[in-house]
Amino acid sequence: MRARRHSPGSAGFSLVELAIVLLVVTLMLSSLLYTLAAQTEQRNFEDTRRRLEQARELVLAFTIVNGRLPCPARANSAGVEVRNAAGECKDAANVEDYYGGTPGGVVGGLLPAVTIGFPTVDAAGFAVDAWQNRIRYAVAKTITNCSGTATLPHFENATNLKGNGISCQPSDLLICKSATGITPINCGGSANQVMSQNLVVTIVFSTGKNAATSGGTGVDEAANLNGDQIFVFHVPAPNGAANGEFDDQFTWITVGELYGKLIAAGVLP
Repeated sequence: MRARRHSPGSAGFSLVELAIVLLVVTLMLSSLLYTLAAQTEQRNFEDTRRRLEQARELVLAFTIVNGRLPCPARANSAGVEVRNAAGECKDAANVEDYYGGTPGGVVGGLLPAVTIGFPTVDAAGFAVDAWQNRIRYAVAKTITNCSGTATLPHFENATNLKGNGISCQPSDLLICKSATGITPINCGGSANQVMSQNLVVTIVFSTGKNAATSGGTGVDEAANLNGDQIFVFHVPAPNGAANGEFDDQFTWITVGELYGKLIAAGVLP
């Protein structure tokens, strides 16, 4: 029997055809990996949002039980609030607990996870976001518009909060749309305010995925870590944006909500 002969052009894939197949497979894999990465980042974003909201609810629950807002934790407090015998948010040396900036009116630091019972913590006991960055927390310190003589601290001291009354409003914490034009005490104009003056009593926020790389180096993100009473929050912005990359996530409690919860629980007036 004579062996069948194959023509040179029918002996499988040519090099050109093989290259095309490899290119198609590479494109498909790249698309799949990009989709998976995007889905992972979206899950992390949503998970962090849930953690911030959970922290917010636990802060409110703590306030209802104790009649006051919790103080921030410090880097060496293992997730426990730092508060002196007088009920002030200060460390053992009687110094305000700040991120590291110049002391001013607002008390800022880390979320007191152990104190409020936050379940997702790192090995040192601090609350973390989905990227394992420690969650930040700031509390209003000064007040205004009280109906009579008021004693500080107000929001962090149950006796003073009840004695001062619900006419007192926070006079320091302020959330701006952009760091452009801000000063250490205001947003540079009402048009740049996310929230009106005298409304925010506490802020809980995440420094986002870029905290370990470029976090805090953009103008807007840096405003959240400089220790003053002015914070910036807006939708995420990419690297190369006018004020730098921005992926911080925020939640906050207003004075009206705080007083409303305490009145409903019978803690106030």
